[in-house]
Amino acid sequence: MILEIADIRIHPGQQAAFEEAIQRGIATVASTAKGFEGFKVNKGIESPERYVLQIFWTTLEDHTVGFRQGPLFAQWRAIVGPFFAVPPVVEHFELVAKSDDK
Repeated sequence: MILEIADIRIHPGQQAAFEEAIQRGIATVASTAKGFEGFKVNKGIESPERYVLQIFWTTLEDHTVGFRQGPLFAQWRAIVGPFFAVPPVVEHFELVAKSDDK
């Protein structure tokens, strides 16, 4: 499994609208992509215009090729893109270790 992390900065005062948009975008677009396995969205406390989006993909190519190079990406960006103050910084990670779930 691959973890995509997107560091997102939005325009001030748009938090409520962005939070609705990102949840709608995931529910209606991103979650329909091949290899999509789940997500988390966290909001900054010290920086309330900063969000960290985590999406779990089966393979790197499911995100970089299937999603990013396909029609779903344009739909996704149409929903969340207007809120971006700057382009998100996106990186991918592989799991090395984890705690036992209790």
